[in-house]
Amino acid sequence: MPSTAQLPLALHLNPQATFEAFVAGPNGAAFEWLHGIAAGADAPVTFLWGPRCSGRSHLLQATCRAADAAGRRCAYLPLGELGSDAAGLLESLDAVSIACLDDVDTLAGDATAERAAFALCNRLRDAGARLLVSAGAPPAELELELPDLRSRLGWGPVFQLRELDDDAKLQVLGHRARQLGFELPDEAGRYLLTRSQRGLGELLELLDGIDRAALAAQRRVTIPFLRDYLTTER
Repeated sequence: MPSTAQLPLALHLNPQATFEAFVAGPNGAAFEWLHGIAAGADAPVTFLWGPRCSGRSHLLQATCRAADAAGRRCAYLPLGELGSDAAGLLESLDAVSIACLDDVDTLAGDATAERAAFALCNRLRDAGARLLVSAGAPPAELELELPDLRSRLGWGPVFQLRELDDDAKLQVLGHRARQLGFELPDEAGRYLLTRSQRGLGELLELLDGIDRAALAAQRRVTIPFLRDYLTTER
């Protein structure tokens, strides 16, 4: 990824999390807005909320990646994965053009982390930097103990992200398959969607496993192959 050394603790972005790989579907307004942020548009706080499989993390990482490629110093913090390290990283984060805080709702109940996030909001505002935030609920419904933090997070545009329908998921799977070096016929993709009740992130992980198995077996990814693979995988 570009300039990985700039990210706290060398937190790596998912290589597939790019704007080019994102199928916007019903989330076109958020997609276009974040394109603008990556290009330098002014907005102190942007808040994304929705279920995990709606693309929240993908969009934050894609914005960070695109802005970094354009020469803007960025940081992406997956707060839900950082545990007790979250507060310290929030306190030390400085001198960035864009800060992306994923799963900010996981800070609820951690008074130290909540205060650190509030202080970061103020530092970024004073520096003219951008803050991008994601959560599973809108700002007013977050179970944060610090009311001022909840208020700060709702200062700018708030976008609700919705899950993709099956046609859009099929586009995502087809794009990922081509990245992996194989073609996923539409009928095979639809078979995968109907036989595997998973979120999009899990489907993409499943596709990685299918790719490895197809290479090992020297077989094309067809419905018979998927039938065999899913039976074995269970």
